[in-house]
Amino acid sequence: MAEASEDLVLYTYFRSSCSARLRIALNLKNIPYTSKYVNILKNEQSSPEYDAVNPSHLVPSLRHVSADITITQSVAALEYLEERFPDHTPLLPPASDTTTRAHVRTLVDVIACDTQPVTNMRILTRIAALGGTREQWARELTTEELIAYERLAKRTAGKFSVGDEITLADICLVPAVWGAQRWGVDLQRLGLETVSRVFENMEEVKAVNKAKWDCQEDTPEELRRAGEPSGTT
Repeated sequence: MAEASEDLVLYTYFRSSCSARLRIALNLKNIPYTSKYVNILKNEQSSPEYDAVNPSHLVPSLRHVSADITITQSVAALEYLEERFPDHTPLLPPASDTTTRAHVRTLVDVIACDTQPVTNMRILTRIAALGGTREQWARELTTEELIAYERLAKRTAGKFSVGDEITLADICLVPAVWGAQRWGVDLQRLGLETVSRVFENMEEVKAVNKAKWDCQEDTPEELRRAGEPSGTT
């Protein structure tokens, strides 16, 4: 893995699925970066310091110092890394393959647009305030969208969601499954064979395993994984 670099700064939180997308991508591409931790439970995302970084008060944010740009949406940041670092492991099909690229982006959006926004902490807090059950809300909505992802990915999946190479779709899927596990979603019981296979294959990749929520520097000790991340490459 690449050493830390102050040119790329990732504002991140260990449990944030959107942050995990960028950790996975940066690891896979072997792009050095520095992490700055934003503790959502302590409301640090609303601090004056972070407000100057991201007025939406969400994580992650990706700061590219030498380019003088801060990207405050995870999918935009993923696309930026693809375009800015074209010689590092590509996570989209070739530009000439517009059909497959569109399919990858569709899978990305199932997670990034349909699943994650309605199950993040900001929404779950409001659901609880209205008298709803956070866990049930998150579990039911996550289940619906993983079923949709399964049906779409089944058409193209090999080892991963689109063939045998990792794409942005897989990078978004993995943190969504981590969240689903947290809410008690049983992939096997639901018959999500494609999602299960892709997820298991992704977790065998060391760059992915290293990005998991339970081994980050800001992971609380009681939640921290023991030992080094497993997996290949």
